[in-house]
Amino acid sequence: MFDALPRAVNENASLVRRGRRLTVTFLLGVGGDEWLIEIVRGRVAAAREGPHVMASWRFAVRLTEEAWREFTEPAPRPGYHDVFAMTKSGEAAIEGDLQPFMANLRYFKEVLASLRREPES
Repeated sequence: MFDALPRAVNENASLVRRGRRLTVTFLLGVGGDEWLIEIVRGRVAAAREGPHVMASWRFAVRLTEEAWREFTEPAPRPGYHDVFAMTKSGEAAIEGDLQPFMANLRYFKEVLASLRREPES
């Protein structure tokens, strides 16, 4: 699923424009799996699957597998629609240097939401 992230973000002109001043590497953890996501001027330059040896990242967003499954539904149920809601319930954690995350909160929320599954027709 994370292999689709560069395309999902980079083909969304308004999302790239929103993050145009942002260059950061962050860690996205789902269950025991980890991905390093490298953002360069609002574009996803790389999404590398772990394990990572001595990797450097500014902040991490970690979710349980169940929380990620629920979050990626086309219309997540209440409590799973937002990373902060999942943090409040203990299903997610945000750690590290939160300044770039909070300063670009809408961007990151949209980046994560870009991985939601398409509704079935």
